Amino acid sequence: MALDRAQTLRGALAGAVAAGVWAAQQPVDKRVFGFDYDDTELLGKLVTRGAAWMPVGAALHVANGAAFGALYANVAPSLPGPGAVRGAAAGLAEHLATWPGTLVIDRLSLGRDFPKLWGDPRAFAQATWRHVLFGALLGELERRLNPPESDLEPIDAAAAASNGHGSVEHLVATGL
Repeated sequence: MALDRAQTLRGALAGAVAAGVWAAQQPVDKRVFGFDYDDTELLGKLVTRGAAWMPVGAALHVANGAAFGALYANVAPSLPGPGAVRGAAAGLAEHLATWPGTLVIDRLSLGRDFPKLWGDPRAFAQATWRHVLFGALLGELERRLNPPESDLEPIDAAAAASNGHGSVEHLVATGL
């Protein structure tokens, strides 16, 4: 399967935007779920222990979203359903596939009392919400940036044959 570079880049853009929204809404969902877990903090503190964890973590989070979006853009046309639903399903699938990795994260020392994720239903629900939000946004943005061919306007046969020589149907019908 050949990758369409423009389609892939538009998917990456959609993923980066969706990841940015995810990161921006985290302070709200921390209050809603009553759980102090921050993905940008996790990513940033995996790379640096200093004060730069926040911009580093945000950049890594957006880059991860862009990579997922690029991949998603090439798979999305083969998935059924509306864009937001396809994207939410993809985000949820990624969440369920990677959640066991929280066992490893729980064993790392990240500089502060980082909350234990594995086995906490609030952490799982919060991460589920974030992945569904990300996926739905990704799916809808990608759909709008990469509309399926069926959404494109068809070429008018009369306009296509406006070269002054008539249409192909006329040529075939007259035997010329």
